[in-house]
Amino acid sequence: MPSETHTLRLFNSLTRQVEAFVPVHPGEARVYSCGPTVYNYPHIGNMRAYVFADTLGRTLTHFGYRLTHVINITDVGHLTDDGDAGEDKLEKAAAGGRNIWDIARYYTEAYWDDVAALNIRQPAHWSIATDYVEQMIGFAQSIADKHCYLLPSGLYFDTATVADYGRLARQSTDDGEGRIEAVAGKRHAADFAIWRTTPAGETRQMEWDSPWGRGAPGWHLECSVMSAALLGLPFDIHTGGIDHREIHHPNEIAQNQAYSGCDHSGARMWMHNNFLVERSGKMSKSAGEFLRLQLLIDKGFHPLAYRMMCLQAHYRSELEFGWEGLAAAFTRLKRLVMGVEALRDIEPLPPVDQRLVALGARFDAAIADDLNTAVALTLLEEAVAMKKIEAGQKRSVIAAMDAVLGLRLLTTARADLRTRPKTAMMDETAIISILAQRKEARAQKDFAQSDALRDELIAAGVEVMDGDALGWDWRIIV
Repeated sequence: MPSETHTLRLFNSLTRQVEAFVPVHPGEARVYSCGPTVYNYPHIGNMRAYVFADTLGRTLTHFGYRLTHVINITDVGHLTDDGDAGEDKLEKAAAGGRNIWDIARYYTEAYWDDVAALNIRQPAHWSIATDYVEQMIGFAQSIADKHCYLLPSGLYFDTATVADYGRLARQSTDDGEGRIEAVAGKRHAADFAIWRTTPAGETRQMEWDSPWGRGAPGWHLECSVMSAALLGLPFDIHTGGIDHREIHHPNEIAQNQAYSGCDHSGARMWMHNNFLVERSGKMSKSAGEFLRLQLLIDKGFHPLAYRMMCLQAHYRSELEFGWEGLAAAFTRLKRLVMGVEALRDIEPLPPVDQRLVALGARFDAAIADDLNTAVALTLLEEAVAMKKIEAGQKRSVIAAMDAVLGLRLLTTARADLRTRPKTAMMDETAIISILAQRKEARAQKDFAQSDALRDELIAAGVEVMDGDALGWDWRIIV
């Protein structure tokens, strides 16, 4: 059951306050996370949102809640502008005769690969937008008479028909509607498309018949329909990137208000992670070799190093990405893996040592304080470093902490963290063989041969780390 000592408190973007988590259904936690639009690979900034949502879910589980987590896959409806302008992102990706369904499936699986690599737990449901089109049409029909109007370009939601529209974005002070483009005939600038009618003479690969003409659902409609179908209204927590706080999520809330006939927002709490900031411009998917997880792996970083990097900052803080910072996070991960290596095969025991009990309580307090993972990480390191502690008890405490942070410490071996950059000129077997020869040469005090072997490794892009405090032996130069 939830901790009686530490009340889980989370920042609610709707009220701009940290609040106690009080579930709609006692003992349960129902969470919906805005998923990717699968027209391209996700970049690492996109993936920060899912590390955050996963950490939230792990925390809810840690405190004893039965978690139902839904992440959607947007394979239709998301335009190139977050307002009502531009092309459908999937239709644009399919230009030139490519099959849009194949594109969506390919990039969905690429996203799932990144989810697995970052040790993000599988949600209870992956909701695919195109599986819910009939429900979307039914939802739109139920609110159309009171809340919508028809234009040649589609069915639009009249934001003046619901109370306090835009309160999530704080648009009166935060200029939350700045990115919405004008559409001819709209009653209000903030009004948004529920259904987008295919223009006369055009054909989309993804389009359906509806009472408002053949076309496709609006992006905002999808999440309202899928969250209600799988979690019920109201549910507990809706997560997403902070960019969704300005347009997408206020529009979801308006739809939920219209559909439910009351002034609830669909979710009791709305939570948003801040941006990953990268100064070179390679976060943009139009930048060519943009920053996706595979690029980090290609440069020799284990994907869990990026998870560590995310956990080092609070989810509501901007996180600046840099290669040096990633390398430092990787070193920190290596230290932890090495620190628990001797505990991997130890039988776990309930912690009764008061030092461990107190440390566990401090860890619970940190994550209960709006997911303070930065502090939680230091407490994990403190647990790993503790001396003269019964090994089985220590293992149990570390396992409980890692179950929240998701670094896979007790199942990751030191060798697992050696990733080979694409540019590496020598494979690991050859490296280890030369290192063994070099070790023998040094034992025989044949320092000329030792230096020659080291130079051979350096020429192949391998740095021999003599005297490395981690004892990591070697690394491939990035």
